[in-house]
Amino acid sequence: MRGDQLARQWKLIQRLAKSRAGATPDDLAEDLGCVRRTVYRDLDALMYAGFPVVSEKRDGHVFYRFLDSFGIGDVPFTPDEILALAFGEDLLRILEGTVFHDSVQSALTKIRAGLSPELSRFLEQLGESFRVLPGPHKRYTDYRDTIQVLNDAVLAKRTLRMRYRTGRTGETATRQLDPYRVWYRSGGLYVVGHDHRSGEVRTFAVERIQKITPTDEAFAVRSDFDFDAYVGQAFGVMSEPASKVVIRFSRTWATHIEERTWHPSQRLERLAGGGVKLEMEVGGLLELKSWVLSFGAGAEVIEPEELREAVRAELAQALAAYAKPSKPRRPRAVTRGRRSSPPSSRR
Repeated sequence: MRGDQLARQWKLIQRLAKSRAGATPDDLAEDLGCVRRTVYRDLDALMYAGFPVVSEKRDGHVFYRFLDSFGIGDVPFTPDEILALAFGEDLLRILEGTVFHDSVQSALTKIRAGLSPELSRFLEQLGESFRVLPGPHKRYTDYRDTIQVLNDAVLAKRTLRMRYRTGRTGETATRQLDPYRVWYRSGGLYVVGHDHRSGEVRTFAVERIQKITPTDEAFAVRSDFDFDAYVGQAFGVMSEPASKVVIRFSRTWATHIEERTWHPSQRLERLAGGGVKLEMEVGGLLELKSWVLSFGAGAEVIEPEELREAVRAELAQALAAYAKPSKPRRPRAVTRGRRSSPPSSRR
């Protein structure tokens, strides 16, 4: 596996860096727990990456070592840890322009500054084999100040005053919020806290905050608030009372459903004909409805009846829309002028 290769090559670098007298392929194979052929392949990889590996023959044996002038630098991390940070940089690219992304970039810059040029190039080459590409996500470049105010208020436990636009209705109102936690989920950033207006713990989307101001009022997190329990019963972002949800998927989608964890409470059952039944204890009717609809005819809600009816009504509206004739095409303009004669047929 690629992870084993990375760990082995890192161990080979350390072994050669410490052994100024060099080591034979047999010694290296024993140290690395592999065969000589693998050692030669790894040595070639290091030389290709720019490491100054030299060989010399003594007493009928070939010894490999680094040039005496070479040093790997100050490396407080293993290469897999450095690559993990680089993957984190990829994952946080969706938060570019925010303190989260900037902090990871700053940490990686400091780490890379302590590496030798050869080791830095080596890790970059290995990193090209691993990429993390985020899916659809929101953009937060313009919300850097908002996120900073939220973070400061969460840490200092200070009430915020914010101007917020509700997603469902589009209503804009001023609210006071005791922010408990900044939360990332499904490509978006959210703040969870006690909303003074409703008197309940609510979730607010960061990009819908139009204006935010910290106050001097301190708050205490409600003693009955459990963040893991709060988000654990939700299918997505919306936290609603959990209920039993049963969905039947066709054979076409069975493997896709079985390969993923949709919710910690899920239970899967293979059905005759190759389909699969998914059971969960979750809340969030609107998000569940959108998710089920994404599978088209490949998913059928068995229960609850409320969700089944919501999906049926949405499909009925979609069918009605498609039953109407599509917008007629505009007639193509006819170019006036001399018509070209048809090509004469060959005789």
